[in-house]
Amino acid sequence: MAESQPLWEVYRAALAGAIFTDLTHAFHPGQPRFSAFPDEERQLLFDHAKGDTFQVHRYAFAGQWGTHVDPPVHCVKGGRAVDDLPVTEMLLPLVVLDIRERVAISADATPELADLTAWEERHGRIPAGCFVALRTGWSSRWPDSDRFYNRSADGIAHTPGWSGAVLEELFERRGITAIGHEQIDTDPGQVTSRGDFTLEQYVLSRDRWQIELLTNLNALPEAGALIMASWPKAKGGSGFPARAIAIHR
Repeated sequence: MAESQPLWEVYRAALAGAIFTDLTHAFHPGQPRFSAFPDEERQLLFDHAKGDTFQVHRYAFAGQWGTHVDPPVHCVKGGRAVDDLPVTEMLLPLVVLDIRERVAISADATPELADLTAWEERHGRIPAGCFVALRTGWSSRWPDSDRFYNRSADGIAHTPGWSGAVLEELFERRGITAIGHEQIDTDPGQVTSRGDFTLEQYVLSRDRWQIELLTNLNALPEAGALIMASWPKAKGGSGFPARAIAIHR
């Protein structure tokens, strides 16, 4: 008699017909990036076009490049690095918090506690240990840097972001594991333009992590999906491009 394979059975039963949605931008030179970072550089070390039997690129980019993970050490001295984040946190329940309507009215919009209340009225309490993604629609502006930063004539960026009240509720009273968003920063553009990254520092100071520059959140349900996220295991790494995938119906 064949030995039982319980996890294979779960895979076949639970994921039959599931949709796998890539939440990751393909990164490349010239894309939107934090203004203090140099652009990506690529060099072909071996090239089919030159008669080489294999093709190899050499990449040079800042760790926080494209869709990427921010571990605690990014903002906290002595915090966990990318190689310290456990693989058990790379597959999590996914909650999608949708503020697209508000962003369409004002690019400076942020989520409110009422959004959490409304979500829980529809779906039940936000589960502990989950990943919460902020859906703003901002990824539709990729890869146009001018539209992504959306600066006014005075040089101030007008982009959506998180709010302190919502993050505190999620981390302190819901016990979530991580957050993600479509924009380039955790904080709204108006405050990052002044060099204020208080909310990002708050998230990472809680020994939590985040993924920035997500895409395709518009294709996901608000509740019931899973997120699978991974990144290279750079020793002591303060950030790295990530691959994030949603599994949903």
